[in-house]
Amino acid sequence: MDVLQESGWEELRKEARKIEGDLDVKLSSYAKLGARFTQGGHVDAGSPTLGSSRSWKSMEMEIQSLLEKLLDINDSMSRCAASAAPTTSVTQKLARHRDILHEFTQEFRRIKGNINSMREHAELLTSVREDISEFKASGSVSPRMQLLRERATIHGSISHKKVSSMIWSADVVRVESSMAMRVEDALKFE
Repeated sequence: MDVLQESGWEELRKEARKIEGDLDVKLSSYAKLGARFTQGGHVDAGSPTLGSSRSWKSMEMEIQSLLEKLLDINDSMSRCAASAAPTTSVTQKLARHRDILHEFTQEFRRIKGNINSMREHAELLTSVREDISEFKASGSVSPRMQLLRERATIHGSISHKKVSSMIWSADVVRVESSMAMRVEDALKFE
Protein backbone atom coordinates (compact mmCIF):
# COMPACT_ATOMS: atom_id res chain seq x y z
CA MET A 1 0.00 0.00 0.00
CA ASP A 2 1.21 3.47 -0.69
CA VAL A 3 1.31 6.13 2.02
CA LEU A 4 -2.04 7.73 1.06
CA GLN A 5 -3.90 4.43 1.03
CA GLU A 6 -2.18 3.30 4.21
CA SER A 7 -3.26 6.43 6.09
CA GLY A 8 -6.84 5.93 4.80
CA TRP A 9 -6.70 2.29 5.86
CA GLU A 10 -5.46 3.18 9.33
CA GLU A 11 -8.16 5.87 9.76
CA LEU A 12 -10.83 3.35 8.76
CA ARG A 13 -9.41 0.74 11.15
CA LYS A 14 -9.30 3.31 13.95
CA GLU A 15 -12.96 4.23 13.31
CA ALA A 16 -13.91 0.53 13.10
CA ARG A 17 -12.24 -0.21 16.45
CA LYS A 18 -14.03 2.77 18.05
CA ILE A 19 -17.43 1.58 16.78
CA GLU A 20 -16.63 -1.99 17.83
CA GLY A 21 -15.91 -0.71 21.34
CA ASP A 22 -19.13 1.30 21.37
CA LEU A 23 -21.07 -1.73 20.16
CA ASP A 24 -19.53 -3.90 22.84
CA VAL A 25 -20.66 -1.45 25.54
CA LYS A 26 -24.16 -1.02 24.03
CA LEU A 27 -24.69 -4.77 23.61
CA SER A 28 -23.54 -5.35 27.16
CA SER A 29 -26.01 -2.74 28.44
CA TYR A 30 -28.77 -4.18 26.27
CA ALA A 31 -28.08 -7.68 27.61
CA LYS A 32 -28.13 -6.37 31.20
CA LEU A 33 -31.41 -4.62 30.50
CA GLY A 34 -32.83 -7.92 29.29
CA ALA A 35 -31.41 -9.76 32.31
CA ARG A 36 -33.19 -7.35 34.65
CA PHE A 37 -36.49 -8.39 33.18
CA THR A 38 -38.08 -10.45 35.94
CA GLN A 39 -40.61 -13.26 35.67
CA GLY A 40 -43.42 -10.77 36.17
CA GLY A 41 -42.27 -8.78 33.18
CA HIS A 42 -41.09 -5.81 35.19
CA VAL A 43 -37.67 -4.25 35.38
CA ASP A 44 -36.02 -4.09 38.80
CA ALA A 45 -37.06 -1.19 40.99
CA GLY A 46 -33.60 0.37 40.74
CA SER A 47 -34.21 1.29 37.11
CA PRO A 48 -37.89 1.97 36.48
CA THR A 49 -37.35 3.97 33.30
CA LEU A 50 -35.54 1.12 31.58
CA GLY A 51 -38.75 -0.85 31.28
CA SER A 52 -40.42 1.57 28.93
CA SER A 53 -40.92 0.51 25.36
CA ARG A 54 -39.32 3.73 24.21
CA SER A 55 -36.01 3.00 25.95
CA TRP A 56 -35.93 -0.56 24.58
CA LYS A 57 -36.60 0.65 21.06
CA SER A 58 -34.17 3.52 21.43
CA MET A 59 -31.39 1.18 22.48
CA GLU A 60 -32.24 -1.25 19.67
CA MET A 61 -32.12 1.58 17.12
CA GLU A 62 -28.75 2.81 18.45
CA ILE A 63 -27.26 -0.68 18.19
CA GLN A 64 -28.74 -1.18 14.72
CA SER A 65 -27.27 2.16 13.63
CA LEU A 66 -23.82 1.23 14.96
CA LEU A 67 -23.99 -2.14 13.17
CA GLU A 68 -24.82 -0.38 9.91
CA LYS A 69 -21.94 2.09 10.40
CA LEU A 70 -19.55 -0.76 11.08
CA LEU A 71 -20.76 -2.54 7.95
CA ASP A 72 -20.13 0.62 5.89
CA ILE A 73 -16.64 1.00 7.36
CA ASN A 74 -15.85 -2.66 6.64
CA ASP A 75 -16.97 -2.11 3.04
CA SER A 76 -14.74 0.97 2.81
CA MET A 77 -11.80 -1.00 4.22
CA SER A 78 -12.44 -3.71 1.63
CA ARG A 79 -12.38 -1.15 -1.18
CA CYS A 80 -9.23 0.42 0.24
CA ALA A 81 -7.52 -2.96 0.48
CA ALA A 82 -8.64 -3.94 -3.01
CA SER A 83 -7.30 -0.73 -4.56
CA ALA A 84 -3.79 -1.66 -3.40
CA ALA A 85 -1.99 -4.94 -3.41
CA PRO A 86 -3.29 -6.32 -0.11
CA THR A 87 -0.77 -7.97 2.14
CA THR A 88 -1.50 -11.00 4.24
CA SER A 89 -1.75 -8.91 7.41
CA VAL A 90 -4.23 -6.51 5.78
CA THR A 91 -6.33 -9.44 4.58
CA GLN A 92 -6.26 -11.00 8.03
CA LYS A 93 -7.17 -7.74 9.75
CA LEU A 94 -10.04 -7.19 7.33
CA ALA A 95 -11.29 -10.74 7.91
CA ARG A 96 -11.11 -10.17 11.67
CA HIS A 97 -13.17 -6.96 11.42
CA ARG A 98 -15.77 -8.83 9.36
CA ASP A 99 -15.86 -11.62 11.95
CA ILE A 100 -16.35 -9.08 14.73
CA LEU A 101 -19.25 -7.49 12.82
CA HIS A 102 -20.81 -10.91 12.29
CA GLU A 103 -20.44 -11.80 15.99
CA PHE A 104 -21.97 -8.49 17.10
CA THR A 105 -24.87 -8.92 14.66
CA GLN A 106 -25.55 -12.45 15.90
CA GLU A 107 -25.33 -11.36 19.53
CA PHE A 108 -27.76 -8.50 18.90
CA ARG A 109 -30.26 -10.82 17.24
CA ARG A 110 -29.95 -13.35 20.06
CA ILE A 111 -30.45 -10.76 22.81
CA LYS A 112 -33.33 -9.10 20.95
CA GLY A 113 -35.01 -12.49 20.48
CA ASN A 114 -34.61 -13.32 24.17
CA ILE A 115 -36.02 -9.95 25.23
CA ASN A 116 -38.99 -10.27 22.87
CA SER A 117 -39.64 -13.77 24.18
CA MET A 118 -39.53 -12.56 27.79
CA ARG A 119 -41.84 -9.65 27.00
CA GLU A 120 -44.35 -11.96 25.30
CA HIS A 121 -44.17 -14.29 28.29
CA ALA A 122 -44.76 -11.38 30.66
CA GLU A 123 -47.72 -10.17 28.59
CA LEU A 124 -49.23 -13.65 28.71
CA LEU A 125 -48.79 -13.84 32.49
CA THR A 126 -50.32 -10.40 32.89
CA SER A 127 -53.29 -11.46 30.77
CA VAL A 128 -53.80 -14.59 32.87
CA ARG A 129 -53.55 -12.60 36.10
CA GLU A 130 -56.12 -10.10 34.79
CA ASP A 131 -58.45 -12.97 33.86
CA ILE A 132 -58.09 -14.48 37.32
CA SER A 133 -58.69 -11.11 38.97
CA GLU A 134 -61.72 -10.53 36.78
CA PHE A 135 -63.06 -13.95 37.68
CA LYS A 136 -62.58 -13.32 41.39
CA ALA A 137 -64.12 -9.86 41.12
CA SER A 138 -67.17 -11.17 39.33
CA GLY A 139 -68.06 -13.11 42.47
CA SER A 140 -70.30 -16.12 42.21
CA VAL A 141 -71.10 -16.62 38.57
CA SER A 142 -73.60 -19.26 37.61
CA PRO A 143 -72.27 -22.35 35.86
CA ARG A 144 -74.35 -21.45 32.82
CA MET A 145 -72.65 -18.03 32.53
CA GLN A 146 -69.24 -19.65 32.92
CA LEU A 147 -70.04 -22.05 30.08
CA LEU A 148 -71.28 -19.21 27.90
CA ARG A 149 -68.07 -17.25 28.52
CA GLU A 150 -65.95 -20.30 27.78
CA ARG A 151 -67.93 -20.98 24.61
CA ALA A 152 -67.47 -17.36 23.50
CA THR A 153 -63.74 -17.60 24.12
CA ILE A 154 -63.46 -20.84 22.17
CA HIS A 155 -65.67 -19.50 19.41
CA GLY A 156 -63.49 -16.40 19.18
CA SER A 157 -60.29 -18.42 18.89
CA ILE A 158 -61.51 -20.81 16.20
CA SER A 159 -62.17 -19.27 12.85
CA HIS A 160 -65.34 -20.02 10.94
CA LYS A 161 -63.19 -21.51 8.19
CA LYS A 162 -61.77 -24.07 10.63
CA VAL A 163 -65.22 -24.90 11.96
CA SER A 164 -66.57 -25.36 8.43
CA SER A 165 -63.60 -27.57 7.62
CA MET A 166 -64.21 -29.70 10.74
CA ILE A 167 -67.90 -30.06 9.92
CA TRP A 168 -67.10 -30.99 6.32
CA SER A 169 -64.56 -33.60 7.51
CA ALA A 170 -67.08 -35.06 9.95
CA ASP A 171 -69.68 -35.21 7.18
CA VAL A 172 -67.25 -37.06 4.89
CA VAL A 173 -66.44 -39.56 7.65
CA ARG A 174 -70.18 -40.07 8.29
CA VAL A 175 -70.89 -40.71 4.60
CA GLU A 176 -67.92 -43.06 4.21
CA SER A 177 -68.83 -45.02 7.33
CA SER A 178 -72.46 -45.42 6.18
CA MET A 179 -71.20 -46.63 2.79
CA ALA A 180 -68.87 -49.08 4.50
CA MET A 181 -71.79 -50.37 6.60
CA ARG A 182 -73.88 -50.88 3.45
CA VAL A 183 -71.05 -52.79 1.78
CA GLU A 184 -70.64 -54.90 4.90
CA ASP A 185 -74.41 -55.60 5.01
CA ALA A 186 -74.37 -56.52 1.34
CA LEU A 187 -71.52 -58.94 1.88
CA LYS A 188 -73.37 -60.59 4.75
CA PHE A 189 -76.34 -61.39 2.54
CA GLU A 190 -74.32 -62.88 -0.30
